[in-house]
Amino acid sequence: MEWVWWLALTLILGVVEVLIVDLLFLMFAGGALAATVAAALGAPLAVQVAVFAVVSVLLLVAIRPWALRRFKNQEPGTATNAGALVGRTAVVLAATSGSAGRVKLVGEVWTARFDGSGVLPVGTPVEVVAIDGATAVVVPTETVPGVPGVATGGGSSWGEGPSGPPAPAYPPGYPTAAPPAQP
Repeated sequence: MEWVWWLALTLILGVVEVLIVDLLFLMFAGGALAATVAAALGAPLAVQVAVFAVVSVLLLVAIRPWALRRFKNQEPGTATNAGALVGRTAVVLAATSGSAGRVKLVGEVWTARFDGSGVLPVGTPVEVVAIDGATAVVVPTETVPGVPGVATGGGSSWGEGPSGPPAPAYPPGYPTAAPPAQP
């Protein structure tokens, strides 16, 4: 009848795992399930506890790290969703100022605002420096006539040589963004 207690422990650990979702209690639930089988086969309590401990440790060491990588499917610091758009280039579709505008970003039209003074004309290549709600905050990637304080630097500060893409141009006083994560 000990197998019922092990089965109850398996279910309790499973419920805790559902609430926490860290795959830790799931590994212990696997150990408890193995102990349930051992108890159902008539193994003494010491063997049941040993089966629980060994199977739990094996699952924690061998399965949990793989499962975490598989289910989370990303490395720490990997930008996702709107954050993955920071650092991407876009093209101005409607004159973009500090308050309104539109850009084409990864094939979609986004509302945008220029993080500087002046107005960016249609066709200007820009870089996304932030996402503010559903608005892309952009700066031009090249010198724009009539827009004060914006010019490109020589070579990229992100480890690319002079033959790489131009460095992003930030307005004076703008805190520069970290380089985007490279896949």
